[in-house]
Amino acid sequence: MMLPDSKIYVAGHNGMVGSAIVRLLKKAGFSNIVTRSSSELDMRNQAGVNQFFQSEKPDFVFLAAAKVGGILANDTYRAEFLYDNIMIEANVIHAAYMSQVQKLLFLGSSCIYPKASQQPIKEEYLLQGALEPTNEPYALAKIAGLKLCENYRRQYGCNFISAMPTNLYGVGDNYHPENSHVLPALIRKFHFAKENQQKVVELWGSGTPKREFLYVDDLASACLLLMKSYDGMDPMNVGVGEDISISALAEMVKEITGFSGQIVWNTEMPDGTPRKLLDVSRLSAMGWQASIALKEGIQLAYTDFQNQIASTNG
Repeated sequence: MMLPDSKIYVAGHNGMVGSAIVRLLKKAGFSNIVTRSSSELDMRNQAGVNQFFQSEKPDFVFLAAAKVGGILANDTYRAEFLYDNIMIEANVIHAAYMSQVQKLLFLGSSCIYPKASQQPIKEEYLLQGALEPTNEPYALAKIAGLKLCENYRRQYGCNFISAMPTNLYGVGDNYHPENSHVLPALIRKFHFAKENQQKVVELWGSGTPKREFLYVDDLASACLLLMKSYDGMDPMNVGVGEDISISALAEMVKEITGFSGQIVWNTEMPDGTPRKLLDVSRLSAMGWQASIALKEGIQLAYTDFQNQIASTNG
């Protein structure tokens, strides 16, 4: 049981997900939160991770650390996405077992599911078909993490659980022009198009694929609920239960950022998976649902972008 003074390690606390989990833990009254930046602890280094766990001995672990990115980054840095993520999760999960952590929550990704999955995607569809080629290395690494949790539970009796969030966005997102996901990339693109008085914004693909978007603070609330109340072997989908076409999303971001020009779709560029909607009925049955609507969330994210990026980097 998580108590106010339980020692909680949030791996990846500087990232968008990890920072949201830390914010929520503090708000909920947890006072003994342990963090390490990547410069202080390289989670790809097994000896360093083992030493950290031996000295700190956390009771609970949120494994939110990962190398992440959009279609271009996933397809460009394929070896790094596979190697870095496998090393991070293998080192942390094994060290958690060795130091007898009470409970660990591993955060996967909805990209673990087959490209041609029946919609909405149920947890049991995992490994039932081929993956999306552009992000296969990242997906394989996340599947490996999920299976590590499952099999450390089977072999050693560890209470290690997994959550599979849908597409995330919000405060602390990555707005890099090449390595960002679709929603922050759109925010950046439309913002600077407006600033530079461009008449046209060109976007990749056809605009027809559909995606589901979850505000990161909603994910944090689901993670806390799962850490407190879920002890099952099966992964748990985390999403909002509805999706939106990329073209409709682009129009929404265009409106929020105030860009008044035209959108042109470059159909020579890849679309990625045609649809990716999670079945969240298992989590809904636990009484959880997302609380931040997409339009409200994008407005919050745009404010964050303006504060953190536009004001400093131009």
